[in-house]
Amino acid sequence: PEALNAMNSDVLSELTNAMKKVKSDDKTGVVIITGAGDKAFIAGADIKAMQQMNAKEAFDYGKAGQQLTMLIETSSKPVIAAVNGVAAGAGANIALACDLVVAAEEASFIQAFSKIGLVPDSGGTFFLPRLIGMQRATALMFLGDKVSATEAEQMGMIYQAVPGSTLEESVALLAEKLAAMPTQALARTKMLLNASYNSSLEGQLHMESEQQIAAAQSLDYAEGVAAFIEKRKPNFIGR
Repeated sequence: PEALNAMNSDVLSELTNAMKKVKSDDKTGVVIITGAGDKAFIAGADIKAMQQMNAKEAFDYGKAGQQLTMLIETSSKPVIAAVNGVAAGAGANIALACDLVVAAEEASFIQAFSKIGLVPDSGGTFFLPRLIGMQRATALMFLGDKVSATEAEQMGMIYQAVPGSTLEESVALLAEKLAAMPTQALARTKMLLNASYNSSLEGQLHMESEQQIAAAQSLDYAEGVAAFIEKRKPNFIGR
């Protein structure tokens, strides 16, 4: 937190290992990524550490960042970014890679790369234009303007902006709600949404059919139908 959670190799490695661990943990229903302290989510890459890297170390560091983005994108567990402060550079784009972003109203997002002569990374050029459109994404990445959490919500960049004093509670309630849902169906939905980026309508309809057939064979589907008929709350188990 004293470095605003800037990502050096150790922080990146710990985040990556955590995502790998929960991937195979059946007891984990939802993943929450947030920043330590009360000032920052992730203030981008650790520039001072990057200055000390040789070419190979810099390449490996960049590849590790890409791996983290892919682990979030392909996670079968819903991933929530609880943005408690500034999310700059790679920090902003790691947040945008998450399934749902809830931010404190006091938080902000900034594509800071152009300010130091770099290009956006961690999937920013993929996620941001899909969320807010090409023109606005281009402007934010060219100019490096800071966007408040409230503005980010209004432009569709994030799911929700809440008062900072209620961020932890709001994210906990959201996580509990997601964890109580048929998480296998959520994972299939996430897969379909991700696939839609590169799919034709015909191809997407075919994938929806395949996933629907698979989902209909789950225990959660049987429980959901039984609960609907019996007019009670379903007890999903994620299988």
